[in-house]
Amino acid sequence: MSRQAVAVAPDLVATTGGEILDTFPKLLVHHAAVRGHRTAIREKEWGIWQAWTWAQVRDEVRWLACGLADLGFRRCDKLALIGDNRPRLYWGITAAQALGAVPVPMYQDAVADEMAFVLDHAEVRFAIAEDQEQVDKLLLVKDRVPKLEWIIFDDPRGMRKYRHPALIAVDEVRARGQAFARANPGFFEGELAAGKGSDTSIILYTSGTTGQPKGVMLSYDNVRITAANAVERDGLNDSDEVLAYLPMAWVGDHVFSYAQAYAAGFAINCPESGATVMTDLRELGPTYFFAPPRIYENLLTTVMIRMEDAAWIKRKMFHYFMEVARRVGLRILDGETVSWQERLLYGLGRLLVYEPLKNTLGFSRIRVAYTAGEAIGPDIFRFFRSLGMNVKQLYGMTETAVLVVMQKNGEVRPDTVGTPCKDVEVRITETGEVQFRCPGVFQAYFKNPEATQSAKTEDGWFLTGDAGYFDDDGDLKIIDRAKDVGRLNDGAMFAPKYLENKLKFFPFIKEAVTFGDGRDHVAAFINIDLTAVGNWAERRNLAYSGYTDLARRQEVYDLIQKNVEQVNRDLAADRHLSGSQIKRFLILHKELDPDDGELTRTRKVRRRFIAERYADLIEALYTGQSNCQVDAEVTFEDGRKGRIHADLELRDAAVVEVANRDPGRLRKAG
Repeated sequence: MSRQAVAVAPDLVATTGGEILDTFPKLLVHHAAVRGHRTAIREKEWGIWQAWTWAQVRDEVRWLACGLADLGFRRCDKLALIGDNRPRLYWGITAAQALGAVPVPMYQDAVADEMAFVLDHAEVRFAIAEDQEQVDKLLLVKDRVPKLEWIIFDDPRGMRKYRHPALIAVDEVRARGQAFARANPGFFEGELAAGKGSDTSIILYTSGTTGQPKGVMLSYDNVRITAANAVERDGLNDSDEVLAYLPMAWVGDHVFSYAQAYAAGFAINCPESGATVMTDLRELGPTYFFAPPRIYENLLTTVMIRMEDAAWIKRKMFHYFMEVARRVGLRILDGETVSWQERLLYGLGRLLVYEPLKNTLGFSRIRVAYTAGEAIGPDIFRFFRSLGMNVKQLYGMTETAVLVVMQKNGEVRPDTVGTPCKDVEVRITETGEVQFRCPGVFQAYFKNPEATQSAKTEDGWFLTGDAGYFDDDGDLKIIDRAKDVGRLNDGAMFAPKYLENKLKFFPFIKEAVTFGDGRDHVAAFINIDLTAVGNWAERRNLAYSGYTDLARRQEVYDLIQKNVEQVNRDLAADRHLSGSQIKRFLILHKELDPDDGELTRTRKVRRRFIAERYADLIEALYTGQSNCQVDAEVTFEDGRKGRIHADLELRDAAVVEVANRDPGRLRKAG
């Protein structure tokens, strides 16, 4: 069945003095004129929040753009940006766009070889690096990237003795820009005027789950119109605040922390470091927030761990009022009718539990919060919403500038992703694939016409590769990647990502990989969450020396087995997936790691790589072995290699006998 939601909107492009504001640099100049005194961006440095107004940001971008021009940076050139979320990196994006060039943000935790591929493929001429760490990686690969001419560094710490002809401090570029601007009055304005909405605004590289990353070319219109439509839908304005902490190379950060800030005129805030994000979140108290499900899962895990260590009276009060929240919190948030007694109890819970907890997490001022990227556990989703926090889900991808399907206020359910946004058409093909046509559909994959043709039709439909359907309420429900949906030998549907997400709903399971296509049954690899399981073990006086030691303990296997069997109970109630219950599993000897090639930088599973690397373990799960020896190479954070030797246990899980009238009755696999 195909459903389409189409909205024909008036032109949302703002104008000033007859000029069309169809690029982000033009919007910057507009904001500087309209709200120049208001804060545009903050950064926490040395424990103090530093702020820049829209007028100051305009000047900084002007000087940086003129400095780049003075160094020879020209229209259509590529500028790489590598580092944590920093004002000068965001200004670098706008400065490049002001000159008609194309910014290429890169993942700050990428190893040198990964950086070399993107730098070379994107034909990068200039790069702005946050600090010494990123400079070192760039210098390491510079000989392999012949077009890279200049490496501009922001933080001078550790750089005093560096002597390389390609290195230059951003402060020097800024000073050259001021001199260039004085010598060439009108240059910056002329470059701005030459840009238009159909120009390429940015290249964002995909995570590369099945091969080398692809460079997604997005125009200003792609990003700007999509961001503006979402701003309109949620009523965002220039008084909102957002914390910019996600990788700048990810399309989510580019839209939520950059494009929507320019669309609405609100302020973005850069934390001091990755280690201080939660502290900075509490200090700032943003009104608009985005986080992938893993962040919400980690927050809930932290809350539950702390409550286990709290005094008896606090634990009792917490659990009592959370039960009240579970009963009526969602209905109150959605504006439904609730008895005065329940509303009174909920109000007392807000005073004693909900508001103090939200304040501790930094969520006291949240008006709108989103999650996307993976399915979020229903219990986790309901927990935050029951506190009165308006958390919603959305669906999109890099190739559609993210925002294509979003949940509306009052129409939020944990198992769907909402309804199409303004100007978005959605259709479901006969094979079940979800396809979009909207302003956000990308221009092309950079230097990859074959991939572009396979992903986008001539009339503008983007082929997502995801399987899904519209439910009876008109909400979109995503099942899995269409290519990953398979069949067991008995014909039962196998949706690996769906199963993995259900496993990851449990706080003790950090990552999971399932197998079953063309097999007699489903099997799973499990990564435990070291923090959650470690705390659980310590409360039971179970000693362990590290992840590998903890993962092999019988008590931990018993704990994870209960989680797996609960998933099987849930699957038994689903007529589509009841045949894909998990019959065997093992707990991996190490955490799956992007540095080992097992996950992408956005923590998506590289299935093909894992299937090849752990072929012996997969085979052992299907041949009835109870143990399997492993000898594996691992990569440490500093790049050193090491080896892990372990004897893994392989366990059977109980599955629900679906034909039995008692759906809770279990039988042993095999």
